[in-house]
Amino acid sequence: MPIADSEFILNKDGSIYHLNLQPDHISDTIITVGDPERVPLISQHFDSLETVVQKREFVTHVGYYKGKRLTVISTGMGTDNIDILLNELDALVNIDFVTREPRPLEERIALRIVRVGTSGALQADIPVGSHLMTEHAVGLDSLMQFYPLVETGLEVEVASGVQQALGLSYRPYCVRGTDLLREQLGAGMVVGNTLTCPGFYGPQGRVLRLDLRIPDLIQQFQNFRYDSAEGEFRLTNFEMETAGYYALGRMLGHEVVSLNAIVANRATGEFATNTEDVVNDLIQKTLDRI
Repeated sequence: MPIADSEFILNKDGSIYHLNLQPDHISDTIITVGDPERVPLISQHFDSLETVVQKREFVTHVGYYKGKRLTVISTGMGTDNIDILLNELDALVNIDFVTREPRPLEERIALRIVRVGTSGALQADIPVGSHLMTEHAVGLDSLMQFYPLVETGLEVEVASGVQQALGLSYRPYCVRGTDLLREQLGAGMVVGNTLTCPGFYGPQGRVLRLDLRIPDLIQQFQNFRYDSAEGEFRLTNFEMETAGYYALGRMLGHEVVSLNAIVANRATGEFATNTEDVVNDLIQKTLDRI
């Protein structure tokens, strides 16, 4: 059955509602960034640029790097934006825009999505200026309260452990990223488990004029441990999107990895003085390996 107009929304020019893109606008390999101003920092390395589209916080550049067609798109902050991004990217390749029907299972396309973002370290032994590849992501946001995410036994146990440690009224979710992309892109990077927070201030333990409900929140994050057959699980860093990427990527059948430029360390109180260099190094490393 065709998907209703109210569910699969297209603009007058036939583009998908928020991203303002049509199916031929994107490649099968996509680099995502949070900040719209970071898109040209990546596309400036392209040999040629074929498409530039902007709508709201979603800025898209499509071009070629060393003969490979790549898409770079900004997302804005938070897993609510990742919900829009992943669903609409999937629609571009896996829904027929004429019949409005999902493509048959055997014809569905798996995108390769690489998040290149900034993050703060939670552990003192993760240096500012390093690059971290996320193995597991733990989501403190509520996005997966609305989707039938299937988690492994380890993922359920870790998420339940975080819930108990923080005294939360809901269970967070935990998802492992794609092995193939991690192997391709992560050489020499710190391997970590990223905590995805539903905000930048209170949910990340920052105090300006409002007190925290959990006063020792950062210490709780830092001290969390879970022992499994695979070894000790600890939270290494936090940001605001990765768990949404990993969960939606798993359910939609796309390969997803999150690469993090560590620009702050909350355990030591350090903040990188050369943030642009740390990010640009990660961008160049990603382009050369992708």
